[in-house]
Amino acid sequence: MMDEEAKTTFKWRILPAHDPAEYILLLVAISVIVFFIIHSPYSVPMIFGMLILALLLSWDFFNRYRKTKKWLERACGYR
Repeated sequence: MMDEEAKTTFKWRILPAHDPAEYILLLVAISVIVFFIIHSPYSVPMIFGMLILALLLSWDFFNRYRKTKKWLERACGYR
Protein backbone atom coordinates (compact mmCIF):
# COMPACT_ATOMS: atom_id res chain seq x y z
CA MET A 1 0.00 0.00 0.00
CA MET A 2 1.41 3.37 1.04
CA ASP A 3 4.70 3.97 2.76
CA GLU A 4 5.05 6.49 5.62
CA GLU A 5 6.28 9.30 3.36
CA ALA A 6 3.27 8.90 1.08
CA LYS A 7 0.91 8.89 4.07
CA THR A 8 2.40 12.14 5.36
CA THR A 9 2.15 13.70 1.92
CA PHE A 10 -1.46 12.53 1.67
CA LYS A 11 -2.33 14.22 4.96
CA TRP A 12 -0.85 17.51 3.77
CA ARG A 13 -2.65 17.21 0.42
CA ILE A 14 -6.07 16.32 1.81
CA LEU A 15 -6.29 19.01 4.49
CA PRO A 16 -6.28 22.02 2.13
CA ALA A 17 -8.60 20.16 -0.22
CA HIS A 18 -11.03 19.41 2.63
CA ASP A 19 -11.38 22.93 4.09
CA PRO A 20 -13.44 24.46 1.24
CA ALA A 21 -16.08 21.74 1.68
CA GLU A 22 -16.79 23.00 5.19
CA TYR A 23 -17.01 26.60 3.98
CA ILE A 24 -19.36 25.61 1.15
CA LEU A 25 -21.75 23.92 3.58
CA LEU A 26 -21.55 26.88 5.96
CA LEU A 27 -22.30 29.43 3.23
CA VAL A 28 -25.29 27.47 1.91
CA ALA A 29 -26.66 26.98 5.43
CA ILE A 30 -26.29 30.67 6.28
CA SER A 31 -27.95 31.71 3.03
CA VAL A 32 -30.96 29.48 3.79
CA ILE A 33 -31.23 30.93 7.30
CA VAL A 34 -31.00 34.48 5.95
CA PHE A 35 -33.67 33.70 3.34
CA PHE A 36 -36.20 32.52 5.92
CA ILE A 37 -35.42 34.75 8.92
CA ILE A 38 -34.05 38.11 7.82
CA HIS A 39 -36.36 40.25 5.71
CA SER A 40 -34.50 43.33 4.55
CA PRO A 41 -33.66 44.89 1.18
CA TYR A 42 -30.08 43.64 1.56
CA SER A 43 -30.90 39.99 2.21
CA VAL A 44 -31.39 38.96 -1.45
CA PRO A 45 -28.05 40.41 -2.68
CA MET A 46 -26.34 38.90 0.37
CA ILE A 47 -27.84 35.49 -0.40
CA PHE A 48 -26.75 35.68 -4.04
CA GLY A 49 -23.26 36.73 -2.96
CA MET A 50 -22.93 33.82 -0.56
CA LEU A 51 -24.21 31.33 -3.13
CA ILE A 52 -21.83 32.65 -5.80
CA LEU A 53 -18.96 32.37 -3.32
CA ALA A 54 -20.05 28.81 -2.49
CA LEU A 55 -20.11 28.01 -6.22
CA LEU A 56 -16.57 29.36 -6.69
CA LEU A 57 -15.35 27.43 -3.67
CA SER A 58 -16.94 24.23 -4.93
CA TRP A 59 -15.21 24.68 -8.30
CA ASP A 60 -11.88 25.04 -6.45
CA PHE A 61 -12.73 22.09 -4.20
CA PHE A 62 -13.43 19.74 -7.11
CA ASN A 63 -10.23 20.78 -8.89
CA ARG A 64 -8.18 20.01 -5.78
CA TYR A 65 -10.11 16.77 -5.26
CA ARG A 66 -9.31 15.56 -8.78
CA LYS A 67 -5.61 16.38 -8.37
CA THR A 68 -5.42 14.64 -5.01
CA LYS A 69 -7.29 11.62 -6.36
CA LYS A 70 -4.86 11.30 -9.30
CA TRP A 71 -1.89 11.58 -6.95
CA LEU A 72 -3.39 8.99 -4.59
CA GLU A 73 -4.01 6.54 -7.41
CA ARG A 74 -0.38 6.88 -8.52
CA ALA A 75 0.96 6.64 -4.94
CA CYS A 76 -1.03 3.50 -4.15
CA GLY A 77 -0.46 1.88 -7.51
CA TYR A 78 -4.08 1.78 -8.59
CA ARG A 79 -4.92 1.78 -12.30
